[in-house]
Amino acid sequence: MMRNRLWALVFIMASFAHAHADAVGLLMEEPVGRFGSFFPSGHAAVYLTRVCAASPTRLRRCEAGETGIVVTRYPKMAGYDWLAIPLLPYLYAVDSPQEIPQFANAQFVAALRDAYRRAHLIAIAPSDAEGRTPKGNWVQLIGSAYDRKIYGFRVATSQEQDDALIKQFNNQSNKGHFNPMFHNCADLASAALNFYYPHAIHRNFFTDAGITTPKQVAKSLVSYCRHHPDVSCSSFAIPQVQGSIHRSEPAHGVFEAMLKTKRYVIPLAILSPPVTGGIALLYLTEGRFNPKSNAGVFDIARAVQSQSASAETSVVAAPEPATLAPTIALEAQGR
Repeated sequence: MMRNRLWALVFIMASFAHAHADAVGLLMEEPVGRFGSFFPSGHAAVYLTRVCAASPTRLRRCEAGETGIVVTRYPKMAGYDWLAIPLLPYLYAVDSPQEIPQFANAQFVAALRDAYRRAHLIAIAPSDAEGRTPKGNWVQLIGSAYDRKIYGFRVATSQEQDDALIKQFNNQSNKGHFNPMFHNCADLASAALNFYYPHAIHRNFFTDAGITTPKQVAKSLVSYCRHHPDVSCSSFAIPQVQGSIHRSEPAHGVFEAMLKTKRYVIPLAILSPPVTGGIALLYLTEGRFNPKSNAGVFDIARAVQSQSASAETSVVAAPEPATLAPTIALEAQGR
């Protein structure tokens, strides 16, 4: 455990010390719940290190010491297409690293989420007529790391790019019209990443039937980085908080899910062995991707401390990243 924490500290220090530390990132989150068992594609969200939230529906530049936001899309979210949540609450439903629990159960997480909702999201998820906690997808906005493991993929951005993104998000319509086929969470991530790096992200019509999936977005971004060595890229993993909450499962693409889920592959193999073989061939040739490859552990407490320390220092003579940790090379080939 101590060795992992020390490695995390080195990794985060290297990331923030680098001249291109400010970044846009993809959060590829493992599937959970009943929907995740039927369609285990997981969830995708956008992580921005230099962009923060004036409100859940309006973006601004971060001030000193802030660690950025996560922009996410879910259906039936107070009528909005996207919402922005600060990184720490999005992951742990708290305002400071000291409040992050080492272990959690469902009741404790529900209490954390409701307390944060009442303090910061009451306009998005108001209490019912009797003042009780409402049902709905608002719970997905905070405390994601209690429910699932998350993989992150970051690419460097410039101040001009970030300002342009803020302007676009603030000026465009934010009316929700979620569609799992053509306007889902991964489509939001794809659009944001393509805003910074045009044509970096694309759908896969062979392995995902044209549906944008979180895993395909991650694979496209890693492939883009591999073919553009001048772009600063890194990857990380955010472990699911330990406790009694069910452990999340790996995210799959569309055809991969058909092959690796018994309720799909067994009937398909019985009804049409050739089709099953064709899907398997497509997956083996086009669909494999391992998000664990070269992903260092992300320690949010260390990241916040690093940002705060940087904010208090007017001039920082940062060492080259190579003196802190080896460059993380993202490989597109899965295992």
